[in-house]
Amino acid sequence: MTLKHACVNRLLAAALTALVTCAAPYAVAQPAYPTKNITIIMPYTAGGSSDVLTRAVAKLLGEAWGRNIIVDNRPGASGMIGAEVVAKAPPDGYMLLGTTSSYPGTVAVRAKLPFDPAASFVPVAMIARAPIVLAVHPSVPARNVKEFVALAKKRPLTYSSSGTGGNNHIAMELFAMAAGIKMTHVPYKGIAPGVIALVSGEVEAIIASSPAVMAQVKAGKARALGVSSDKPTPLVPGLPAIAQSGVPGFTYENWWGIFAPAGTPGTIVSALNAGVNKVLVSPQMKEFLDREGAEAAPMSVAQLADLLPKEIARYRKAAQAAGLQPQ
Repeated sequence: MTLKHACVNRLLAAALTALVTCAAPYAVAQPAYPTKNITIIMPYTAGGSSDVLTRAVAKLLGEAWGRNIIVDNRPGASGMIGAEVVAKAPPDGYMLLGTTSSYPGTVAVRAKLPFDPAASFVPVAMIARAPIVLAVHPSVPARNVKEFVALAKKRPLTYSSSGTGGNNHIAMELFAMAAGIKMTHVPYKGIAPGVIALVSGEVEAIIASSPAVMAQVKAGKARALGVSSDKPTPLVPGLPAIAQSGVPGFTYENWWGIFAPAGTPGTIVSALNAGVNKVLVSPQMKEFLDREGAEAAPMSVAQLADLLPKEIARYRKAAQAAGLQPQ
C-alpha cells in the first residue's frame, strides 16, 4: 500500500468514526412514542357502548404509559363528524378514532363523504366483540321473541337507533326482514339517547349492545327478549338466542375498535396495538368486560389490515337487502 493510499484510508476511517460518533447521540435522543397526551375522538354521545369501552381502555393504557389519554366526544351525522376530524388530523399518533361497527353501517348508506371512509384510516386495535340484545319498553305486552313478532305483525312497532345506517338500525331492519314484519325507525344522535328514548316510552323497542342496554334491563326500565348470537351466550346470561326463539337464522355481532389517520408510522401503530392488547388481557379489563357483557378481542395489526374495506362491503350488502338507499 502506498503512502498516499494509507493517508486516504486514515482520513476515511476518521470521517466514518466522526459520523458514527455524531449520529449515535442523535439516534439515542429520538423520543419514544408517546411523548405527550393522546386524544381519542369519540364520534358518538357519552354513555354509549363505544364511549364506555373506549374510556376503560384509555384509562388503563394512560396509566401504563404515564400519559393522559383523553376521550373527546364529537357526536353528529351518525358518527361522521368525529370521523372526519380524525381523517384530516396529522398522522402522528396523537389523535385517534374510537368507533364501532356502526361506522361501516353509516358509510354504507352515505352516497358522498368528505373523506375516503376506508382509505383515510389505519386500524390500530380491536377492543371487544359482543352480540346485541333485543329489548322492549315494559309497557309492550311481549315476554319473548315469538310474542314480539306476533305483536309486530298486528301493527308496526317503533324502535330507536344510534342513527340512520348505524349498526342498531341495520340490525333491526335485518331482524324485521328475517321475521317478516315492518317496523318504524326513529333515529337518535347516538345509542345513549336511543336507550333513553326506550326507557322513557318514546319508542317501544331497541336492538343494542349489552353494555348500552342491560343496565336499564337490570333496573327494570326495559325488558330483554333475546340475544343475537347463534346460541345463548355467557356474555349475556339468561337470555335465549333470537335465532332459537322465534326468528331462525338471525345472528349479528358488534365490535369496538381504535383507528389512526392513514399515514401514521408503522412503529406508532405497532406501539398502540401492543399497548391496547396488553391492557385487554389485564385482570382489570377482563372484570370490566365481563360486567359489560362483552369479550376482549385482541388482534394484530396484520389481522386488522383489511377490516374496514371488508366491513363496509358487508354492510352495503346488508343495507341493500334492507332497502336502504345511499343518501
